[in-house]
Amino acid sequence: MNPFIIGSLGIAAMFVLILLHVPIGIAMAIIGLVGVGLLDSFQAGFSIIGVEAASALGNVDLAVIPLFMLMGNFATVAGISREMYDIAHVFLGHRRGGLAMATIAGCGLFGSVCGSSYATTATFGRVALPEMIERGYSQPLATGCIAGGGTLGSLVPPSVILVIYAVLAEEFIIRLFVAAILPALLTILIYFLATAIYVRIYPQSAPSGAPSKWSERVKILRKSWSALLLILAVAGGIYGGVFTVTEAAALAAILSVFLAFVRGKMTLPKFWEALTGSATSAGMIYVVIMGAMSFNYFIVMSHLPDFLTGAIIGSGWSNATIMLLLLVSYIVLGAIFDSGPAMIITLPFVLPIIKEMGYSPVWWGIINVVICEIGCITPPIGLTVFMLHGVAPEYSLSTIYKGILPYLFADFVRITLLVLFPIIALWLPGLLSG
Repeated sequence: MNPFIIGSLGIAAMFVLILLHVPIGIAMAIIGLVGVGLLDSFQAGFSIIGVEAASALGNVDLAVIPLFMLMGNFATVAGISREMYDIAHVFLGHRRGGLAMATIAGCGLFGSVCGSSYATTATFGRVALPEMIERGYSQPLATGCIAGGGTLGSLVPPSVILVIYAVLAEEFIIRLFVAAILPALLTILIYFLATAIYVRIYPQSAPSGAPSKWSERVKILRKSWSALLLILAVAGGIYGGVFTVTEAAALAAILSVFLAFVRGKMTLPKFWEALTGSATSAGMIYVVIMGAMSFNYFIVMSHLPDFLTGAIIGSGWSNATIMLLLLVSYIVLGAIFDSGPAMIITLPFVLPIIKEMGYSPVWWGIINVVICEIGCITPPIGLTVFMLHGVAPEYSLSTIYKGILPYLFADFVRITLLVLFPIIALWLPGLLSG
């Protein structure tokens, strides 16, 4: 049978398996095995699965994933998420809509020690949502800013999704992390602006409060020294050239465990829960990566990416048209799949197109994460919205979707700026390489 036909049938079969609730990593591994078996031999297919599994487990770059997950889980046990919210609260909480802004800033801070949008959304659904409702914030605004701000967890370094992208795209992790800094700051500023406009139009949705005294702000900063220490250990160590990304992740995991014990918040059940939770999440990610590597090998053998790249580039469509189609497709995929699998499944086809059009793979990595996360809050599905609803079931999905709208509009502005001005993502990596 023609390799192209086998490749096309393989992709269709993979989506059928996913719809049948076969785990995405397993589905990709099965299709990779069968596809290579049909194109070459099943002995080669089994060999590739074994080689790719060993390669993933022995990859030092991927070791940051379980380490960052340990850091995030132990930081949550230590109460660091609450401290980050308190820091943002005392500086922004007095403004109209300030608590919503503080929540967004807190999500960004927590994302820097978490690396997961779902974990960030779930954490602030528990920490910030009751605070805002108690202070008279409307339910749509309170839930919407958490769902929107939660997407920062996948963009603010260290990001697990960026690590996976760097490994699969064969790019340096540190370049992706540096490239994400300005887009993350841009996201926070645009979300602040969206909040300010919303509360101006609907002033009853967010009462203003009394400003915090500087003495109280200093007190909170002193109290939250551990949160600041953890951020400095990760960000300062990586960007200051003191540690590699893996070393910084290991140090941050150790620090977060130490802080949880020192504060007396670590019990044996919580310790075990953090370990098993990190191991389970990391294991799932490793299975997805192993499956993706086997699947990618099969796709390359089928020459499907070469065919699609040639067909799209030779179609006569402008780069702007191709980019628009890709972005719309990713919003749809991001609404249905987790942002990680949505990116991993499509990377073998999309990255060659991006390179052929002359765009930077580093820039596309940032765009890829951002657009998938936009999909995660896009009605009528949006997995991040379902995550928040699971944490706070007393708030209806329609309420959360209503609150998401201003941040969704802000996201469209954000992605437009990042596409039109790649320098936003590429300026800092350029300084790094220079």
